[in-house]
Amino acid sequence: MGVFDMGIATIVAREVLEGTIIVGQYRTVLLRSEHWEGKNQERGLKLITRSALAAGLVAVLMVLAIALPIYFVTGDIDERTLEIIEGVSKIVAALFIFQFSLKIPKFLEISPYHLVGKAKDVGITDRDIKFNVAWNIWRETAETIVFLVPYFASGGSAIPVSALVGIAIGLLLGLFIYYGNKNFEDRRYLAAFMAILLGMLSVGLFVGGCHEFEEVFGETSKIYKIQNSFWSHKALPMVIFKPFGYSAGPTILMTICFWLWLGALIAAHVMQNKRVNEKHTKNLESKIENADVEKAQE
Repeated sequence: MGVFDMGIATIVAREVLEGTIIVGQYRTVLLRSEHWEGKNQERGLKLITRSALAAGLVAVLMVLAIALPIYFVTGDIDERTLEIIEGVSKIVAALFIFQFSLKIPKFLEISPYHLVGKAKDVGITDRDIKFNVAWNIWRETAETIVFLVPYFASGGSAIPVSALVGIAIGLLLGLFIYYGNKNFEDRRYLAAFMAILLGMLSVGLFVGGCHEFEEVFGETSKIYKIQNSFWSHKALPMVIFKPFGYSAGPTILMTICFWLWLGALIAAHVMQNKRVNEKHTKNLESKIENADVEKAQE
């Protein structure tokens, strides 16, 4: 093995990109939300940074302390177990990001979302930040280390340079998305962009999680297979779209999961919008009725 391996760089870049997208979205929400202003904003940003760093450090230490000794002592780590764990992790993360996508209009205080139940839930709580950021960073870091276990066993000479290249690519792409978000002046467009971005990331995680189970228990047939290496979801540049559900050779199960989860996401947004507007209308009607009653009493 040489000093550079595209497979290692690709694995690291993909996981770093997913992690930076999640952290970037939380930072954007805090910077744009009226609830997080002044000292609250500074505290929230520090909380995101601390949660991400702490989760990453814990993930690295835990995986290195458990996975590597088992691998070198036994000669192998049960691949089926690793794939099942990864599948569960991705599906759980998909559910959390699904929920976060639904909350984006309210977090960015888009009317009438921020006018409905504002006193009860004005934005992201410290507990939300700690749990969601830590969980997703842990998942991305843990996945990266687990994916690199076979390279460790073969000597790992290509890991340092390849990992640095992957980290650089993932961070650059993540920062591009983050600063693109900050340049949206109209919050409606920003909310739509963020909700779609997170929604598609949720779709990609759900499809990937289900495919992990498929690899363990038997794959369904592939619907098509693009042979051109440019379109491969395992190498740059198209690997960039893999976190959002792209595949050059999707199976029947992957395709069904993609459209079912995407359909559920769209339906959830439509239903939420309808529910919020109905509640807002009732609140306005109630205020008008109360105002009429007060005038009549005068």
